[in-house]
Amino acid sequence: MRGFKKKLLGGTGVLAFVMMLMPLTALAASEDVAAESAMYATFWALVPPIVAIVLALITKEVYSSLFIGILVGGLFYSEFSFEGTLNHIFNDGFVAVLSNAYNVGILIFLVILGAMVSLMNRAGGSAAFGQFARKRIKSRVGAQLMSMLLGVLIFIDDYFNCLTVGSVMRPVTDEHKVSRAKLAYLIDATAAPVCIIAPISSWAAAVAGFVEGEDGFSLFIRAIPYNFYALLTIVMMLGLILMNVDFGPMRKHELNALKGDLFSEYDKDKKAVQEETAVNEKGKVIDLLIPILVLIVCCVIGMIYSGGFFEGADFITAFSNCDASVGLAMGSIVAIILTVIIYLIRRVLSFKECMNCIPEGFKAMVPAILILTFAWTLKAMTDSLGADVFVEGIVKESAGAFMNFLPAIIFLVGCFLAFATGTSWGTFGILIPIVVGVFQNTNPNLMIISISACMAGAVCGDHCSPISDTTIMASAGAQCNHVSHVSTQLPYAVTVAAVSFVTYILAGFIQNAWITLPIGFVLMLAVLFVIKMRTQNKEKV
Repeated sequence: MRGFKKKLLGGTGVLAFVMMLMPLTALAASEDVAAESAMYATFWALVPPIVAIVLALITKEVYSSLFIGILVGGLFYSEFSFEGTLNHIFNDGFVAVLSNAYNVGILIFLVILGAMVSLMNRAGGSAAFGQFARKRIKSRVGAQLMSMLLGVLIFIDDYFNCLTVGSVMRPVTDEHKVSRAKLAYLIDATAAPVCIIAPISSWAAAVAGFVEGEDGFSLFIRAIPYNFYALLTIVMMLGLILMNVDFGPMRKHELNALKGDLFSEYDKDKKAVQEETAVNEKGKVIDLLIPILVLIVCCVIGMIYSGGFFEGADFITAFSNCDASVGLAMGSIVAIILTVIIYLIRRVLSFKECMNCIPEGFKAMVPAILILTFAWTLKAMTDSLGADVFVEGIVKESAGAFMNFLPAIIFLVGCFLAFATGTSWGTFGILIPIVVGVFQNTNPNLMIISISACMAGAVCGDHCSPISDTTIMASAGAQCNHVSHVSTQLPYAVTVAAVSFVTYILAGFIQNAWITLPIGFVLMLAVLFVIKMRTQNKEKV
């Protein structure tokens, strides 16, 4: 109880400090600042998400923390007008994000995927796969490697990756006493970091679309060897698994999992697992594999359809022009219809049981949908305060004086911006055009490195942020408490970010991926070895 009071007082103190500074900032702002708000395009544009993140980490309560961040953004924008704050939060915030076509498509995909998972569980496919995997995966190392491998293979889209890997691997990792926090990390670390180095993915399409005046897809391919954060994250995962290294809060979760507690302190989550659907004896492994394959094929077809593949565009062009939201929503709708038909033909479920799975899947996704809605609204508050304009000014000012250090600087800016806003795609949209403009006619090689640094920083910040949609999806996929996932993952992501930062400094001067990348690999493994030695020494003491 005392610990909770301290956290609550700490969170209240942070919020009170920010609230006290608000009037001072408003008075100090010059009159020629943009009409939207006196705080437009200043550091204060990043304060609302910072408040939300700090409160979430201190209080371990996500919904109220996000709402307080939204409230601070609304107050800043309206200059502390009660009516203006309400209008901005609800009309420009909640209503706007929930009526956005892209967001609605993602929500449809989430609900249908939740229903698909419920169908596979009710049909006995997940349990059958778990039994199948138990006979072949004999250790915790094998279970973690399998989770990682599956995450790498599903590289088309990060949302799809998170929920699919989670539903397939949960029974296997539970059997081998891998904590849900560790599973959530493996899911999250093979979502965005893998998608950002996969040429055929929704992420590649997004990055290519932000590059103006250049061949975006070609630049993306050339930037892959310089995407140090993504590549070093894969090395980090392999090192953690094969060297049996865990540190920070994750170590506590893993030690508790070995004793049978997969969640560490969150009783409501334990109860949810205990109430999972009873095993269907008719279920077989194909009742899991066929729906997943159908889902993959349908989503790929949906994505290339939205990119004009069936209107004459080639496959790569269609993927570059695709609308991931439309493609995933359309593909998942077709996939769930086919899945129901397959189950009815196989007689593993009745039609009524199939229909009952739809609201069950919806209920399972309600926490993720709520957090996503709050996160999108918080991003809308940040956008309205001109965070992108503020960051653009910082990058342009530092471009001339620190040319060789610019990749490392861009990496840090990308990390901070994506962490504060919870969006990597938004960070791409802000930073990539700036990088292209700075280097396009001066140093093309440094432009490639800097674009890659932008992508790596955006993924890193997105990976760390509790308000990131991918982080939220990873928690949902692993059925792990969200704040627990964030707090255990953060030390791992920061470790990779530190090594990546050093590697980008070297890359700015050496400008050769085949020299700097091996150095980064060696540094990453050396850091893990040192951490393992220090952890073992502490335990001996």
